[in-house]
Amino acid sequence: MSVFADPDAFFAALPAQGALAGLDLGEKTIGVAVSDLRRSVATPLETVKRSKFTLDAARLLEIAKSKALAGFILGLPLNMDGSEGPRCQSTRAFARNLERLTDLPIGFWDERLSTVAAERALLAFDTSRAKRAQVIDHVAAGFILQGVLDRIAVMRR
Repeated sequence: MSVFADPDAFFAALPAQGALAGLDLGEKTIGVAVSDLRRSVATPLETVKRSKFTLDAARLLEIAKSKALAGFILGLPLNMDGSEGPRCQSTRAFARNLERLTDLPIGFWDERLSTVAAERALLAFDTSRAKRAQVIDHVAAGFILQGVLDRIAVMRR
């Protein structure tokens, strides 16, 4: 398939149904969330500890196969002013490398404040500091993916 810079082009490339994965790419971890088949609800799944790209990609492709994914959406860490910095370049490079290994469409979603929202949600549930550290990345991926799912729902109307 391809990597789509524009969310609408990504949405157009998707089949009518099928789960999506949201990824929150960090320097040390990758938070992973998946949707239901109807793309209504995002559920945090796991945090992958980063090592070599080939191993990271292999785990993501295992998830894609086991969850019958229709596509990947990567959180794009834009600066607060909307500009792109080194972390965006790293995310785009990851997507280009992943594209070589899968036919699934890959898109991007503005992830500004997703980790802040995840942290607030975990604090609201009185989650301990140690537990927050374990789950923050895949909870943030859930916020990223839910934003995408909400946008898809609006487009279907």
